[in-house]
Amino acid sequence: MIYVSDTARKKVDSLMQEAHITPEEYFLRVSVVSGGCSGLTYKMDFDNEKLPMDQEFEDNGIKVVTDLKSFLYLVNTTLEFSEGLSGKGFYFNNPNASRSCGCGESFSV
Repeated sequence: MIYVSDTARKKVDSLMQEAHITPEEYFLRVSVVSGGCSGLTYKMDFDNEKLPMDQEFEDNGIKVVTDLKSFLYLVNTTLEFSEGLSGKGFYFNNPNASRSCGCGESFSV
């Protein structure tokens, strides 16, 4: 399962409204790709095409889709959003990450 916090849900809803897309047509695609100073980095975007091996979840009213390989890194991860002084944006609370870089953009397992 991939979880979505209340603050992340509000921001995703807001971004969908700004982009004039609906949750009935689009979903949040989350993936893990090679890169960053720790080896792996998160990627997130709106999408409307599912692939055959995609894993689909819904939490807090947000449909989240990920490919099978990425899901192995993301199982039980929570998507969060912060508007704090130390940084504004989405971040992942990933219990599978053994370490992450100082900026929080990448991780390793």
